[in-house]
Amino acid sequence: MTTDPHPLAAAAQPPLRRLGRSGLVVSAVGLGCNNLGRPGTATESQEGSDRVVGAALDAGITLFDVADTYGARPGLAEERLGAALGGRRDQVVVATKFGMDMDGGNGPDFGARGSRRYIVTAVEASLRRLGTDRIDLYQFHTPDPATPIDETLSALDDLVRSGKVRYVGHSNRSGWQISDAEHVAREIGAERFVSSQNHYNLLDRRAELEVLPACRAYGLGVLPYFPLANGLLTGKYAAGTAPSGSRLSRTRQHLVQTATSPQLRRFAEFASSRGIGEATVAIGWLLAQRPVASVIAGATSPEQVAANAAAGGWVPGDEDLSELDRIFPPPDPIALY
Repeated sequence: MTTDPHPLAAAAQPPLRRLGRSGLVVSAVGLGCNNLGRPGTATESQEGSDRVVGAALDAGITLFDVADTYGARPGLAEERLGAALGGRRDQVVVATKFGMDMDGGNGPDFGARGSRRYIVTAVEASLRRLGTDRIDLYQFHTPDPATPIDETLSALDDLVRSGKVRYVGHSNRSGWQISDAEHVAREIGAERFVSSQNHYNLLDRRAELEVLPACRAYGLGVLPYFPLANGLLTGKYAAGTAPSGSRLSRTRQHLVQTATSPQLRRFAEFASSRGIGEATVAIGWLLAQRPVASVIAGATSPEQVAANAAAGGWVPGDEDLSELDRIFPPPDPIALY
């Protein structure tokens, strides 16, 4: 019999937070659904997806983040999520994304995936796959440099007005792109983005240079993805090898060498001295950063879901944050030039 490595396993459900300046309320820890329908995982099947989604609901997770490109084929993860939620759909916030290459899954896009033509097609396809009549948070997955942002914003505004979309967000945008979208939306009177989903964790803090300040300035909630740095911040790679079935056993194997670094050994000691797991520290630290609203954490088992949800209960103090800054120094803006 195994025991949970930290005392938060049976903790209260993750708290609820406002997403930026909006009225949308989400759980402090969300379920990243990129593993639903993914080959080689326990969630490849509908049965496995049902278990993980059910565990998330039981743990008090209300934010389910997916994209139209996720799964063994484009759209499969949305189908898995929609089927797993079933009659419980009204209990949660469904967030999906458009704008990545669907390999024809939404028909020809002509490389203009921020265009009005493509957005109208993409949202209808996502609604069908999710088995719902509205998307709570519709996110522009990656910038389309060839399409003017006013066209994209105008099309998204129409979707909000029609009731097919409740709120709009974006992902993978730089600070200037966040600012540009905000000012264009104000100028044309279109629905403004309420969230920004970006790569952000203790090992990669570059979002603090421009993304977080821009989001604070314009009232956007930040949704970090890869909060555990592909598992490097969980301690399971400390031996310098990737456990069988783990993500880094299949892809990016070179990252495993990083797991034995002095920096991560100090991180492990930090967590151990506080009687909690490394993943708990990684998620709790993110939730202490303004304006992070919810941490998007993927999972392939109910146990991982429960651990991630419980991690939202650890609140670092000032001394904890200072020590983590010493282990993982903030990015130096001068070093960029």
